[in-house]
Amino acid sequence: MVQVTEPQWRPKIGLALGSGVARGWAHLGVLRALNRYGIEPDVIVGTSIGAVVGGIHLAGKAEALEAWARSLTKVRMISYIDFRMRNGGMLGGRHLIDAMRHELGDMKIEDLTTPFVAVATDLVTGHEVWLRNGDMVDAMRTSFSLPGIFEPMQHDQRWLVDGALVNPVPVSVCRALGAQMVIAVNLNADIIGKERRAGSAVPTVAGFDLLSEIQGSEEAPIKSRIGALASRIFRREPSQPSMFGVMISALGIVQDRISRSRLAGEPPDVHITPRLGNVGLFEFDRADEIIAEGEDAVERVLPDLHDAISIFGREPQESGS
Repeated sequence: MVQVTEPQWRPKIGLALGSGVARGWAHLGVLRALNRYGIEPDVIVGTSIGAVVGGIHLAGKAEALEAWARSLTKVRMISYIDFRMRNGGMLGGRHLIDAMRHELGDMKIEDLTTPFVAVATDLVTGHEVWLRNGDMVDAMRTSFSLPGIFEPMQHDQRWLVDGALVNPVPVSVCRALGAQMVIAVNLNADIIGKERRAGSAVPTVAGFDLLSEIQGSEEAPIKSRIGALASRIFRREPSQPSMFGVMISALGIVQDRISRSRLAGEPPDVHITPRLGNVGLFEFDRADEIIAEGEDAVERVLPDLHDAISIFGREPQESGS
């Protein structure tokens, strides 16, 4: 096992937590492993699920989030879905917001001791928006507003959606906030061509037939929340993807392509890439293995972490010396 030794002069470390929907549970494993080796970021920037995990970590509620994630089953996950079919999205996200609000209350970003930014996208201009103050829950909810899935959020008279549309792995934001060394966690490096289940030519995003799970549930409240229109959205023929599957799979491709482009021009100093290509974007019930892969991904780059900290940990020389 490679030991990461802190230099006498410590560089300012930025951690960029990327988007990836359910694959974002890997961020919990990454943060745990980094902490095990004594690496605590001085800046955390997150996009989409990266903003959720990063913000909750800084709020000191990571253990509660992990326990909740590990408790999710297919049926329980579905129980958090509130179909609305209006206001620009098919899901309201109210149950998820209530869960976050229960843990964080009215905490403000500026109350955190470590700088934190949640990345979002302006729906009108396409501009990248950095949420660095105000209500924590609102900022995280805004950052994961998947277009067409969750309704957009209004902030300072602008309609904002998921930051993954412009900056899926926000390395640039870490550097803008003064990070001298940036660690990036890219959840989309292993997805193209791997979303299909063995023996199937149809891409799946949940790893199971969501509509069948809802209709087969014995819980009446779950059944009552899905109407005829929702049934059409989630229904699919054995040889064809559902409308929902097409939307989410398309988002995964967009995230992958944009990530490649942004990271080529703004490479991190250490690139952590969990191997999650076999995990559907909505398989939130696979938290155990996703978190474990996050930890394993850190173990694989320990030599790079060691080298980067050694290099960036060299104390700057005064001018003229």
